[in-house]
Amino acid sequence: MKKNHKYIFVIGGVMSGVGKGITSSSIGTILQSMGFKTNLVKVDPYLNVDAGTMNPTEHGEVFVLNSGLETDQDMGNYERFLNRDLSNADYMTSGMIYKHVIDKERALGFKGKCIDADNIRDEIIDRVENAAKVNKSDISVIEIGGTVGDYQNVMFIEAARVLKVRHPDDVLFIMVSFLPIPNKLGEMKSKPTQNAIRQLNSYGVQTDIVIARSELPLDAKRKEKIALSCSVPIGNVVSAPDIDSIYDVPLNFERDLLGEMIAKELSLPKRTPDLSDWKSFVNKVKGAKKEVNIAVVGKYFDTGDFVLSDAYVSVIEAVKFSAYHFGAKAKLTWLNSKDFEKDPKSVSMLKKFDGVIVPGGFGSNGIEGVIRSIKYVRENKIPYLGLCYGMQLAVIEYARNVLGYKDANTAEIDPASKHLIIDIMAEQKKHLANGNYGASMRLGAYPAVLKKGTIAAEAYGTPKVMERHRHRYEVNQPFIAELEEAGLVFSATSPDRHLMEIAELPRQTKSNPDGHPFFLGSQFHPEFHARPLSPHPLFNAFIKASLARKGK
Repeated sequence: MKKNHKYIFVIGGVMSGVGKGITSSSIGTILQSMGFKTNLVKVDPYLNVDAGTMNPTEHGEVFVLNSGLETDQDMGNYERFLNRDLSNADYMTSGMIYKHVIDKERALGFKGKCIDADNIRDEIIDRVENAAKVNKSDISVIEIGGTVGDYQNVMFIEAARVLKVRHPDDVLFIMVSFLPIPNKLGEMKSKPTQNAIRQLNSYGVQTDIVIARSELPLDAKRKEKIALSCSVPIGNVVSAPDIDSIYDVPLNFERDLLGEMIAKELSLPKRTPDLSDWKSFVNKVKGAKKEVNIAVVGKYFDTGDFVLSDAYVSVIEAVKFSAYHFGAKAKLTWLNSKDFEKDPKSVSMLKKFDGVIVPGGFGSNGIEGVIRSIKYVRENKIPYLGLCYGMQLAVIEYARNVLGYKDANTAEIDPASKHLIIDIMAEQKKHLANGNYGASMRLGAYPAVLKKGTIAAEAYGTPKVMERHRHRYEVNQPFIAELEEAGLVFSATSPDRHLMEIAELPRQTKSNPDGHPFFLGSQFHPEFHARPLSPHPLFNAFIKASLARKGK
């Protein structure tokens, strides 16, 4: 007998940002540990076709899949929790849906029929069902962005309702809602959550499980209020108080038997979750005693720590995973490169850190301050990891201060420079000329061949890797031989050696005391492949070198 596919819709109540993404990731982790093939789908209600043209300081990090699709940062959480790569089928936006339906109508794909909202709803359902087929999964967990009541979400909730009508025993609704504790009252309030659940009822959808987020655990009285007023079994109201680490969430949910609860509601076989690997990781987190101090130097770091935590979430988590791997906790300090432009001597503050990272970015603001900091860590032998723009600027700094090309620059900043060390890819110039910025980058996973005997080759332990990219500019071919003759090592290139993927300096050893303990930049974004259960090799190598500096 063929098993019916199961669908779990995760919907937000009261306000956004209360943890739907982590809830969905944790549910997926639990179900996967129970032996169910599980896929996670993120629904973003905005009309952008993808997340690529959004400002990360407003929307958060743009996470790139292997395919090159630019997505919401929650896709990064999904991959980190599930410890695997996701596909294009696991992500959709309103823009994608409407564009597909309109393009199909323009091409007479509907054979002259009148097109209305039902076609949008059906396209959503088709995509949810297709994601299940592509992943060959037993269960799909679909997170609908925003909150109930947002008019942008109406068609997605309607699609979920229709799927429930068609498959009444195979669809489950989970509401993740917030219970505030107003300072002046000092009492947890459940009424906003009750109203959110009732509003979902008005769309024809009945909540099956409530994940109740709050500063503190729910008491029995609040659980009873929610259960009685919203027709939810009291045992299906799960308390989710604030915690120190998001990686505790799957374990906390499992202590509340959420996996068993879901299995019962969907008539799934009874299985015991095996979260032993996850528990081992969490124990490493809690058992870390050492501290490694890492400076992150960037160009728009005057937006506040809250914004930074969203704009660079994959970098932050990648550093943490590798630090935990070595029994340490990473202490990150955000340094605004503009400060090094105002006061050049202040760059000497970098000597107090164990390692320095320059993450990706775009534009000219604060760049001279970044280059100044790279020069300092290169000359003072402080471990350095440059990511994307951080690699390009490291090559520019080397050209300026070792080759002596004082005007060395990138075409992104000074296209008139005689020494364009970094230039636009030839095939992308046409896109930019036409103003088509959404199609002007190298996106997704590309192969890189590693040079034997280098830091990169030793870190990876394999001659070839696949890494994800998101950039328009590359190291300019005419200058590569000069840079190599001057001592810079391009330790990873594209298979045809046309594109430089990793630049590093020779390692400091007994036979080479003038070398650098760790100086490496990658054109790609290794942070997109870093996972709690499998930290990234380049971040591991960087943290290892940083801990060695700390131990001196």
